[in-house]
Amino acid sequence: MVPCLAIFDIGKTNKKCILFDHYFNIIHETEARFAEIADEDGFPCEDIQAVTNWLTATWKELEADQRFDIIGVNFTTYGASLVHLNAQNKPATPLYSYLKPYPQDLENQFFERYGNKISFATSTASPYLGMLNSGLQLYWLKYQKPELFAKIKTSLHLPQYISFLFSGNMVSEYTSIGCHTGLWNFEAKQYHNWVYEENIISLLPRITEHNNTFCTHFRKKRIPAGIGVHDSSSALIPYLYKYTDPFLLLSTGTWGITLNPFAKENLTKEELEQDCLNYLTYSGQPVKASRMFIGNEHEEQVKKLAAQFNKPEDYFKIVSYNPDYLKSLVPIQPKIKNTTSALQSLNIQLDFSQFASYEEAYHELIQQITEPQIEAIRLAAEYKIDNFEYLLVDGGFSKNKIFMHLLQDNFPDLNIVISENSQGTALGAAMLMNLW
Repeated sequence: MVPCLAIFDIGKTNKKCILFDHYFNIIHETEARFAEIADEDGFPCEDIQAVTNWLTATWKELEADQRFDIIGVNFTTYGASLVHLNAQNKPATPLYSYLKPYPQDLENQFFERYGNKISFATSTASPYLGMLNSGLQLYWLKYQKPELFAKIKTSLHLPQYISFLFSGNMVSEYTSIGCHTGLWNFEAKQYHNWVYEENIISLLPRITEHNNTFCTHFRKKRIPAGIGVHDSSSALIPYLYKYTDPFLLLSTGTWGITLNPFAKENLTKEELEQDCLNYLTYSGQPVKASRMFIGNEHEEQVKKLAAQFNKPEDYFKIVSYNPDYLKSLVPIQPKIKNTTSALQSLNIQLDFSQFASYEEAYHELIQQITEPQIEAIRLAAEYKIDNFEYLLVDGGFSKNKIFMHLLQDNFPDLNIVISENSQGTALGAAMLMNLW
């Protein structure tokens, strides 16, 4: 049997279990997808019970598979999501989607009590994003759904909920707290005062460092279980180990997130208005980041594109890069620094019937997806691209030849490096375990 580390990587779309050997090579991988269900308001949300059942079943399959000997396990998931547990440690509410609209009257109430949006954004290092500020989901529950809120004993960020399922221990940790939650005061380096005034603090477990692990069981033996890590912060870890020269990391999936761990300047009002924010590393250090909803937009658009040209939904995977389709391309010019456009909103409007082929239309789609992503990269770089040696790209879009050519066209002086590991997010979670 091969000794290996198991990592559960729970994305918004794909759920994976990945096994790494002693050299951090991937030796086994399984993947699942689950249809969304509806919350009590009829809004789509994650089927947390289906995910929980899959985790349990996958673990049992690994125990039965004599090829592998699991010596440790860790977890990485998407952020902006809280699992609220009742007194029996079972989910008391649905796993609400961060795309769910936030009530205007409640938004007004919150900022009347706790200062204007700019001061709040400055202290929490995140623009106001409604449900994407996952801490405000608790505020929403308290005032909009008091009967559900009264049932909540503990609220866990999604990575820590998955960890709890294996170890039975409830904790909080920096990467999830720092993930545009609105909970953390980056200036004071502690929870924001509203968390105490609303007594939300009583629902949040103690903050635990990543060098602390708990135990779970594999084939009746005790093995270490990590506390879980937010996926974007996890994706950064392998590169911080490897690179000493300044770099930017573009981590792609549902979101295209540009991370700058070498940022020199505090977040400005203009940056916050452009959806720039700070994350926290696993040790609690700030990382400047900008986000773009490119993966979600791509998924929606290729469905329309497939229907228009009567192709399978995943037909885009075999489309080759053809520069002739992009002859009219003009390199994307930097915008002025104080632009106040909402960068995370792509709002792509394409009439696919105007194109002669799927391939031509797909090139145009990627061009339109890449344009705002280019600007988001510049934003995270504090408009000082010359300060960086590398642009590292991991995740699904790193395999997209059209996307990668467009990046190189627009950043000709950067060394653009595709991740050597196709599962960088899982790799970061594995490296955190420090078992080898």
